[in-house]
Amino acid sequence: MKGWPGEPEMQHDVLVAQDEASESSGKPITDVIFDFGNVLVYWDPEAVLIPRYDQSIVDQFLDNEISGFYDANDQMDGGASLEEGYAFVKNKHGEYWADVMQYYLDNFVDSLTGVVPGARVLINDLRKAGIRVWGLSNWQQDLYHIAEDRFEILHDLDGKVISGNVKMRKPHKEIFEYALNAFGIDASGAVFIDDKAMNIVGANAAGIRGIRFADPRALREVLIEAGLPIPPVVR
Repeated sequence: MKGWPGEPEMQHDVLVAQDEASESSGKPITDVIFDFGNVLVYWDPEAVLIPRYDQSIVDQFLDNEISGFYDANDQMDGGASLEEGYAFVKNKHGEYWADVMQYYLDNFVDSLTGVVPGARVLINDLRKAGIRVWGLSNWQQDLYHIAEDRFEILHDLDGKVISGNVKMRKPHKEIFEYALNAFGIDASGAVFIDDKAMNIVGANAAGIRGIRFADPRALREVLIEAGLPIPPVVR
């Protein structure tokens, strides 16, 4: 199975306020918290492997049941070192897939394929409207610096929490509560934007409304509908 295991069904680009977040429904949004990968910047592990590996091997590597790739990422996002990530794959799935994982880690920069269209302008529009913008991302602490050096957009935030630095990760409620405290903001005025449904569920558990991102125009329209005074999509 390709992709992150454990993803629940959830519609894209709608405001979700379930569980604890239901108490925040209708309240003014003062803070927008962004995930990074595939929300602000593109992350594509397949792009790393294309130069050296046949597509059949790429597909198997990105099948968690075969290689443990996503399980290893969870370990590293939660604070494990790159060496520990490699060892995890080797111990659970064998030396062959561990070697592919090492190639991926050594060439991680190639997985960062660009800024998501619309992200930079959206952040600027939000800030001009007086809305504070933050970052909360699952990222291995050493690999994150590669992204931060590459993309100016990751510097255009009022603050950020990186999972590998704090040794907590989404979708667990604790990292959302940690981020709220670090940013000095209240859950009732915040909305969290992520491409993974499981992380929207985690945000809701911490009282934060969420949007599962897929389309930049649709996201803008959802935020406007929620009351944010940013320029609309011109039709």
